[in-house]
Amino acid sequence: MAHFLRRHSKKHGLPPGSLVFTGEDKTTPVTIGVIDYDTGTVNAFVAESLGAIWPLRDTPTTTWIDIDGVHDVVLLDQVGKHFGIHPLILEDITTIGQRPKAEVFDDYLFIVLDMHTMDAQSGVMQSEQVSLLVGPRWVISFKENPGDVFDPIRTRLREHMGRICSQGSDYLAYTMLDIIVDHYFLVLEAFSDQVETLEEEVLVGDLDVVQGKANVLRRELIQLRRTVWPIRDLISQLERSESSLLSNDIRPYLRDVYDHIVQIIDIVESTRDVLGGLMDLYMTSLSNRMNEIMKFLTVIGTIFIPLTFIAGVYGMNFANMPELQSPYGYPAVWIVMILIAIGLIFYFKKRKWL
Repeated sequence: MAHFLRRHSKKHGLPPGSLVFTGEDKTTPVTIGVIDYDTGTVNAFVAESLGAIWPLRDTPTTTWIDIDGVHDVVLLDQVGKHFGIHPLILEDITTIGQRPKAEVFDDYLFIVLDMHTMDAQSGVMQSEQVSLLVGPRWVISFKENPGDVFDPIRTRLREHMGRICSQGSDYLAYTMLDIIVDHYFLVLEAFSDQVETLEEEVLVGDLDVVQGKANVLRRELIQLRRTVWPIRDLISQLERSESSLLSNDIRPYLRDVYDHIVQIIDIVESTRDVLGGLMDLYMTSLSNRMNEIMKFLTVIGTIFIPLTFIAGVYGMNFANMPELQSPYGYPAVWIVMILIAIGLIFYFKKRKWL
């Protein structure tokens, strides 16, 4: 929460619509990938300048403009002016940490949501904000960093595979939403594996490792839950929208994405309950371990109470203690104390306290 507030403090006092990148400071150049296609041709290239994409706004083909890097607010402002994007929408694109939402305008749609992937090496969830502008014949995607989950879409477009090449911008936007949502299943599958591993570690008694891993997993699950719930409303809003930018043919596909989101929400809640049960199991195991330690210390203390009493009695410096003069007094006291200790141990075992 503090990190989120520090991000937004960069915009304190600025008028609405001011473009201020609230993410981590970057110096890497912005890259603009373009795929322009129709039923017969596909043209994929990396735009060297904004001038290369200006004519694509009004062509009869469908164009996907993929912009990696939203820290260059000057570039975003120029893109927004050319495509007629409202300044407040551009502000949302540069403001990292947006709640997933969809806004419908006469000339375009604005969609923002989080893309989640699981790092194969560290097992940590990676999150990145993705913003989509959907126009009559174009889609512009904005991401913070290079690398995403859209490579299967690029492959289908470049190899002219599937029905995506014969559809419009609304179908392209749907496929991007669909593949982002599908990766949530992969993240949840990784979560499930981690929860099973933690459960095994709890059962075998490796409690020192469990707490740190469980806390990280719980934070990531909370983040995913906070992301998934608004997407359900986002998809529902698009499916019910009467915008001419969304054809009737696309609405069944949006309902399919909605079903996937509902399934993901159910899995998230189930995983959350399992993780909560795992934490209860962890606390119970920790309590049992503490009880075992306390029981052991109590038994040791109980055994030494009579021994300490005997040692204390014969440690008093009185001249008229008869046992002090006996030649067998010292070994006799040792024998008595050992017998008392052995007798107490047998008694505790008989009562099943040991």
